[in-house]
Amino acid sequence: MAATIGVGRVTLRPLDEAGVREWFGSLLIAASAVAFSTAGLFTGLIATDVWTILFWRGLFGGLFIGVYIAWRDRGAAVAGFRSMGRPGLAAAACSTAATICFIHALRRTTVADVTIMFATIPLIAAALTWLWTRERESRITLGASVLALLGVLVMFRAALTAGHLIGNLLALAPPVLMALMMVIIRRRRHVSMLPAACLSAFACALVVAPAAHPTDLTGIELLWVALFGTGQFGLGLLLLTLGTRLMSATKAGLIGNLELPLAPLWVWWAFGQQPPLATWIGGAIVVAAVLLDMTAGRRHPRRITAD
Repeated sequence: MAATIGVGRVTLRPLDEAGVREWFGSLLIAASAVAFSTAGLFTGLIATDVWTILFWRGLFGGLFIGVYIAWRDRGAAVAGFRSMGRPGLAAAACSTAATICFIHALRRTTVADVTIMFATIPLIAAALTWLWTRERESRITLGASVLALLGVLVMFRAALTAGHLIGNLLALAPPVLMALMMVIIRRRRHVSMLPAACLSAFACALVVAPAAHPTDLTGIELLWVALFGTGQFGLGLLLLTLGTRLMSATKAGLIGNLELPLAPLWVWWAFGQQPPLATWIGGAIVVAAVLLDMTAGRRHPRRITAD
């Protein structure tokens, strides 16, 4: 498939099918970043303990993705779970373990330290991709990933702490696991990994169930946690899984970094906690890095094979 876009007397370069897929994937990943960025908003609205939040979040997220799979695949939904195979189980295990390590890291170190670790996902994904497939990411994308990491460092430089070795080691696990999950999804792009995303959400609920108190929620809290599970976790994970199939794991991780500057904006809007100047500057650097990679990618397209 090829498309030529004309604007007045200016005719833009034809877009091949791979380019269209990558741009559509970029939109999906950006939308997932918006969804994921609302985590601070929902946790501020729900007063119950974190394990109960995670239980309902995983349950509602799994149901959301499961309903989408049933609607999309109709009678072939069960076959979709079977076809994901061992790679799908591995991707689900990575997602579940990342969530658990993420929560434990937050209890042993600062939010800033954990956030910095997450900004390394595109660089870790590039390394894992090269080790697994010997495929090299473009210099533009690698440079933009480093620029985004610097932007996050600007955002949280003043909050970085020392003396949290165990917490920081735990914080390193989620980005490694998420990067590995993205590489697996991209590697197995000819097989839908949505069943793996659904399975990982339910697994999160199952793992935290012993420490949760599901019946302790009030009516309004149950509403908030339902929206948390569907709109933040379920939708975010669904869009991330769909988008990662259409581009390299490194690019997906880079665009996913948009979550980091967006998160404090939701909290500011909902609770009046105005971000400091460094957050605005660092966030602008992250956004600029993503836009740089996307616009440069159009001028210097790299063919990506997709189903």
